[in-house]
Amino acid sequence: MKTNYKSYIGIGANLSISGYDNPKSGCLAALDRLIADTELTVLDISPWYRTEPVPVSDQPWFYNAVVAVETELTADQLIAAIHIVEMDMGRIRITRNEARIIDMDIVDFAGQVQSENPILPHPRMHQRAFVLYPLRDLAPHWVHPVTGQSIDALISQLPEQNIKPE
Repeated sequence: MKTNYKSYIGIGANLSISGYDNPKSGCLAALDRLIADTELTVLDISPWYRTEPVPVSDQPWFYNAVVAVETELTADQLIAAIHIVEMDMGRIRITRNEARIIDMDIVDFAGQVQSENPILPHPRMHQRAFVLYPLRDLAPHWVHPVTGQSIDALISQLPEQNIKPE
């Protein structure tokens, strides 16, 4: 019998994928592709947020959300599937924090802690309003599996960041 893992995937973009009207529609297409390729069960998707690039730059603002999923895949298999979808949708990784047409990350994988790729929970999630706000929409009682802090405590410690519900 296989185990189902409840996980949270962050998704975002600030550039449009060719053939899609805007970054959000490209994100949704990438999510549809990930679901089709991996047979993920989507449990819920947060509201979308418009967020300033981190670090602040002259890039366009991002569309960001968090998706709650259930999967029989391991974290390694899920991140591999995510990277394949990103690549197939046209993402090319050149430099960190660059503008991008799609970005999907495992934010939390069944509360697991892992220090090797994929690092779990996501190593910078606690510093990012564009992850924490939509995660709180889905899981208001979520607790960081390493620090033991509630999501509200993590949000209260964030530096000022521009984030707006869409």
